[in-house]
Amino acid sequence: MTRLLSCFSLLLLLAGPVAAAEVPEVRYDKTTLPNGLEVILVEDHRLPIVAVNIWYHVGPANEAPGLTGFAHLFEHMMFAGTRHLPRGLADRLLEGAGATDSNGSTDYDRTNYYDTVPSNQLELALWVHADRMGYLLDVLDQAALSNQQDVVRNERRQSVENRPYGVVEEALNHALFPKTHPYYAAVIGSHADIQNAKLADVRDFFKRYYGPNNASIVIAGDIDKAKTRALVAKYFGSFKKSPPVVHPKVATPAIARERRITVPDRVELPRLYMAWLTPPAFQPGDAELAVTAQILAGGKSSRLYKTLVYERQIAQEAAAAQNSNALTSTFIVDATARPGHEPSELETAIDAELKALRDTGPSEQEVERARNTIETAMLTSIEKLGGTGLANQINQYNQYTGDPGYLPKDIERLRRVTAADVRRVAQAYLQPNARVIVAGVPGKPDLGPDVPAPPPPQVSKTGKTDRAAGINRDEAWRRTPPKPGPAPRFTLPQGDAFKLPNGLTVIVHPNPALPLVAAELVVKSGSDANPSDQPGLAGFTAQMLDEGTATRSAPRIADEIAQLGAFLGSGSTADASTVSLLALRSTFPQALDVLADVVLHPAFPTAEVERQRASRIGELTQQRDDPALVAVVAAAGALYGPDHPYGYGQLGTEQAIRATTREDLVRFWRRHYLPGNAALVVSGDITADELRALATARFGGWERADAAVTSVGDPAGTKARLVVVDKPGTPQTALRVTTIAAARRTPDYPAMQVMNAALGGLFSSRINLNLREDKGYSYGVFSAFRYDRTPGPFTIAGSVRTDVTGASISEIFREVNGMRAKPLPAAELAGARDSQVYSLPGQFETNSGIGASLAETFVFDLPADYWRTLPDRFRAVTAAQVQAAAQKYLKPDQLKVIAVGDRAAILPQLQKLGLGQPEVRDADGQVP
Repeated sequence: MTRLLSCFSLLLLLAGPVAAAEVPEVRYDKTTLPNGLEVILVEDHRLPIVAVNIWYHVGPANEAPGLTGFAHLFEHMMFAGTRHLPRGLADRLLEGAGATDSNGSTDYDRTNYYDTVPSNQLELALWVHADRMGYLLDVLDQAALSNQQDVVRNERRQSVENRPYGVVEEALNHALFPKTHPYYAAVIGSHADIQNAKLADVRDFFKRYYGPNNASIVIAGDIDKAKTRALVAKYFGSFKKSPPVVHPKVATPAIARERRITVPDRVELPRLYMAWLTPPAFQPGDAELAVTAQILAGGKSSRLYKTLVYERQIAQEAAAAQNSNALTSTFIVDATARPGHEPSELETAIDAELKALRDTGPSEQEVERARNTIETAMLTSIEKLGGTGLANQINQYNQYTGDPGYLPKDIERLRRVTAADVRRVAQAYLQPNARVIVAGVPGKPDLGPDVPAPPPPQVSKTGKTDRAAGINRDEAWRRTPPKPGPAPRFTLPQGDAFKLPNGLTVIVHPNPALPLVAAELVVKSGSDANPSDQPGLAGFTAQMLDEGTATRSAPRIADEIAQLGAFLGSGSTADASTVSLLALRSTFPQALDVLADVVLHPAFPTAEVERQRASRIGELTQQRDDPALVAVVAAAGALYGPDHPYGYGQLGTEQAIRATTREDLVRFWRRHYLPGNAALVVSGDITADELRALATARFGGWERADAAVTSVGDPAGTKARLVVVDKPGTPQTALRVTTIAAARRTPDYPAMQVMNAALGGLFSSRINLNLREDKGYSYGVFSAFRYDRTPGPFTIAGSVRTDVTGASISEIFREVNGMRAKPLPAAELAGARDSQVYSLPGQFETNSGIGASLAETFVFDLPADYWRTLPDRFRAVTAAQVQAAAQKYLKPDQLKVIAVGDRAAILPQLQKLGLGQPEVRDADGQVP
């Protein structure tokens, strides 16, 4: 329910009325330049960073017939280069300056572009965004359009055609709206329409919708408002207005009779979708339906979870959302069947719950739980300035309501929702005759006829270009990037640590910026502690913790946490297991009671073990459907081998899941969930003294004992350098090029991170620019190190077009060899190094992010001042150290290639690469 919930992102409420003072006050200034650009400024000095967020009030709602996906394609064009910023320069400059959350997105009613930058680089961000608005047309040509058509079509293959249920969801949209409606198509559009876009159409779209009078810019963070206002006027003030934009007026035909379709897809588990047309965003009924969705399928306390997943066990998962848009909204319920169950069973059960809502409505307690959960969940978004956080929220309020300060009214409309309101909207909108039902079932998807891409445009021998005249007068001063201000001084959190008498480490970082507290109880045992014949045991144990204690049943835990407006979760990684908690300050003590209970007193009820066993088998089935996830587990098996605990995914294998007993789970908990092996890490609106008292009361009685010593042994992976998993008919190949590298405590860490940033860690890295921007083979290919207590993997990962699988692997090896062969040029080194230094504050923007970083120091035995000293260690990295790291850890003859795709189509390409005989693995990543 991402879409509607973002409308509540600034809420701070508990059940019932709350004093207005408890709502975080967002002080903003809004002005409008003479050319119509709306400028909204928010001053916030929590961190030395600034979020820049521009909304253009255009999306698929404005597309002409036959041009589906055009708004999204144009979003990509805005990154293709401008008069003063040759293609790729903006990304290099921004990432080199330490930008985070740097991207754009398209929704049905708007397109946005955003960056979060160090405060001394605000002018750089404004220069980039202004050049896109003012000078894109000057250099827009067929070559740029053709390149981005390739990129967007790869995105469609990855996000729609090769994603489980992607084509099913697209069919749902088609069933909801007539072809003439702008919401009929998926935002990304069809291959045919993407490929048929003409350069003249692109230019016309820019002239029509990308003027300053059809945009709003929010700048939030460590700014001086007067100086920032002057900078905006400098960079945007001289731009000409575009013609007045005529906002779409579209009548959405009502659904008067139930519509049903069945859509085959490459999935094992059927999924059922129900959808209705509902009131537009911020109109009467919108908030009520958001609460209705939460009551129906918002977590473990919801009706559909309790009925379909928990009690009857006919569904693997269930979800509901009120997707709010300007022309009309959609209310969607979906449920995925457990193995052995059919969509018809799901439909009958969902219908029974919908009928109960229409006939008798929910209880007031259900409404309170839903409201509290929404409010706390969305409060977290105000922690972040950029991305989908504060700046974006203000822009959303501005576009949909005309009031950037709509927050109090938004709170009021949520507070007004009652049980009677939920029943009323269910009766008014969620009727059987007004819906669409789509069943996604196992089968071969219909991806339509192949649409060939024309050959790349030829460069004119005469030197003439197909560029059009620009709109705005050139200004010489725009040709040079602005110089940054003085580098911001920042000190990263270290946390105050103490130990309880039983050995439990407690780490706290007081952060009173918002009345929110995040906590995690982390133990130093994860997959590394799994017995060789029980892969997945750590994850299974963690999953069981909130499924019942000595005094609380699983449903009671879910209801209690929801009533508190809190979130409780658990899971495991290679080296740790974690129980996490997010709560308001006012409910944190009660929520911590629950966390302590599930950690100290899990009951592992036999019935719950069987429920979670079935759930994990269902998850494993779903994992097999996703080529990218299959590639992950196949890579693990190839690197580490079947006798190593890292040789599997967190789910383990079906054989191990079926064989795990209650006694196995209890034994793992008793051996590893011990205070001397654990830390309670807390960040938020709490003092050290307050936490000491809470921790002592909740965990002081945890009995001291020595944790079991674990040893993972040496990796014994396959000798094969090429691993293939067959996924017949897939339009892309999921690739992993991987090797074992270094442990977390390696002194090479700074050099390795800088090297990776240049090779494949950044958008402007060598691998991504090669395969995405230059070749058009992929939507994106990136690389990363995973650092474990013992050496972890280095992985280059992405999905590429099936027909260029071999060529993509060749290019990846070429880039790896290039990194080894020569030192980084000075400018590239500076950009990669600075990206690591100045992006670090963004890692500590939220309480959950702070907690995760401090927990990392505990799990890997890093010094307490690790994060505070890391920036200087990054600054000291040299080109010689980067090259040495590449030579030490990226040895081409030790890189293994994992390819998950259509074997018949890719094997001839792979056999030409000289990687030897391929090893064939199954969809669980194992050798059959």
